[in-house]
Amino acid sequence: MPRYALKVEYHGGPFSGWQRQAGQPSVQEAVETALRALDPDQPGIAAAGRTDAGVHATGQVAHADLARDWDPFRLSEALNWHLKPAPVAVLAACRVPDAFHARFSATERRYLFRLIARRAPLTHDKGLAWQVLNPLDAGAMRNAAAHLIGRHDFTTFRSALCQSASPVKTLDEITIEEVALPQGMEYRFRLRARSFLHNQVRSIVGTLERVGAGAWRPDRVKDALEAKDRAACGPVCPPQGLYLTGVSYPADPFA
Repeated sequence: MPRYALKVEYHGGPFSGWQRQAGQPSVQEAVETALRALDPDQPGIAAAGRTDAGVHATGQVAHADLARDWDPFRLSEALNWHLKPAPVAVLAACRVPDAFHARFSATERRYLFRLIARRAPLTHDKGLAWQVLNPLDAGAMRNAAAHLIGRHDFTTFRSALCQSASPVKTLDEITIEEVALPQGMEYRFRLRARSFLHNQVRSIVGTLERVGAGAWRPDRVKDALEAKDRAACGPVCPPQGLYLTGVSYPADPFA
């Protein structure tokens, strides 16, 4: 069966997450339903990351095996037709070798978290960003984030439900960008690693927000990391500001 990689974008608001769950709407189910409109015997798909309920994606990658050869452009067009009206879109499709696996072949995952500080309620960005009322100290957050770069035991920033075999991960990058808005300020946290623990990004951003708000000093993040204790973590931030923006492979299947 020919194997195809799919680059998928979605608004996570209506879904219980990426992964199929009995009795709950999922992004995986939406894509598989569209695929089975083209191939009733399609066995299912695998994705690079199992995003949680409410989390969005602009660059999720999945792979699917189909019974016949498809022109990649026609495949993406057909899938997008059958995905309507769900807030899910296939941005690109391409033929890949049988050895390609969306999850296990990945060498890097990239996330964006959007945090908006303003007094007025969000309108256009409602459900697409986390809102706080007061401006944050981006310099203090950058100083705190520097303690997390590199290879560490991230037990403090790991959900109790995490199924990863080890809490040790290598965090390659955290950048914090400030974007002035007509009313308020947006802070964009970009994180890059080969893989992440369950709730790791939201735990890190929630903790850094406490630093930016002045409730934590920057070196307390180092102490929390070294504690290797979930109780030392700051609050876990809400999911609606989180986006899976990209996945890298040894050879870019969409190049």
